[in-house]
Amino acid sequence: MLYYLYELNHAAVAPWRNAANLSRFFWKNPANPMSNTQYARSITAPLDMFERLTRRYGKPEFGIHSTNVDGVETPVKMTSVLKKPFCTLLKFEREFQNKPRRWQRQKLLIVAPMSGHYSTLLRGTVTDMLPYADIYITDWVDARQVPLAQGNFDLDDYIDYVIEMLQLLGPGSHIMAVCQPSVPVLAAVSLMSEDKDPNVPASMTLMGGPIDSQRNPTLVNDLAVQRGVDWFRRNVIVKVPFPHRGFMRDVYPGFLQLTGFMTMNLDRHIDAHRELFWHMVEGDGDSAEKHHEFYDEYMSVMDLTAEFYLQSVERVFVNHDLPNNTFVHRDRPVKPSAITTTSLMTVEGERDDISGLGQTEAAHDLCSNLSDKKRIHHVEPKVGHYGVFNGRRFQSNIAPRIVEFIRSSTRWSAGKLA
Repeated sequence: MLYYLYELNHAAVAPWRNAANLSRFFWKNPANPMSNTQYARSITAPLDMFERLTRRYGKPEFGIHSTNVDGVETPVKMTSVLKKPFCTLLKFEREFQNKPRRWQRQKLLIVAPMSGHYSTLLRGTVTDMLPYADIYITDWVDARQVPLAQGNFDLDDYIDYVIEMLQLLGPGSHIMAVCQPSVPVLAAVSLMSEDKDPNVPASMTLMGGPIDSQRNPTLVNDLAVQRGVDWFRRNVIVKVPFPHRGFMRDVYPGFLQLTGFMTMNLDRHIDAHRELFWHMVEGDGDSAEKHHEFYDEYMSVMDLTAEFYLQSVERVFVNHDLPNNTFVHRDRPVKPSAITTTSLMTVEGERDDISGLGQTEAAHDLCSNLSDKKRIHHVEPKVGHYGVFNGRRFQSNIAPRIVEFIRSSTRWSAGKLA
């Protein structure tokens, strides 16, 4: 019922949005001699705000067409190399004019979080890593667009997807997990290591992930423990309404996730929109555009399958299966201690309010048989969760450390570059 009310509300507001758009077109039309006046901007600013606040934000585009490699502008081609019901593996390949040098032939699989936002949230991460490697990234599919006939998707399926992708990339590849996928990625590499899979990655970078949410728990962690998985099953799981392709699929809907994201820092979001209003009234296009770029991405959310979401809450945040050595994949125990050849780097933000300090670092304790020379931990000062994988501090401080770590891991790895 909740999802139907959401859809009904969106439909009810549609005529008002159309009327607002007509008024905006009239006052912003260059043919209108008043379009550049303070009076016109005072009228269009609230109309713009209304349009943005009632809009349904679609999936953004990556829009990455080139990168700079050693001072040379190099074209980038994006292709789909693997299609699964709930994920498409995208490849960003640099098209070198001359034969690339050895270090330029790295393959980096970035596992994007399946926690509400689209993989384009990592556009900056992909952009900053592209000069050093061909990038593969998991482009998760909105669950409301997957028909019931395609079956379920749970945490075990997630781990299977990661293993299949690493096997596709072949020996000597590298993997990076941003936030939520740190747990399934560590599990996948553990299983591959125990099986002595030749495609086990040369390095694994875990960033801002809840490996052990018992350490320095945040508000998000406390909420999961206090409520328990049954509360989430009763209160946030709904069925996808008609006419979406995933009709009748049980999901944790994107609009509920977005509500949670916004209320965590409500004052900051209100202040940001208040500033946007005055930027538009004053005609400050540059500041308004920066706001638009951020919120166009932030407001674009997707539904998650109920089974994946509930398992993640129960096994990661309530039962703490991984640090308690009770994590299983299809009834098989997962043993991070089996990792001996894959180098490990963990990255945390000092001010991370999603995954507290120490939660990602816990991976080093679990990978107990990994030699000291194959592990590194980095804490970025004065950076929150988003800054761990995006923005100026990631570009200037974190990305160069990851690049050096990957190069060192390549030298240590017995695998060969493809």
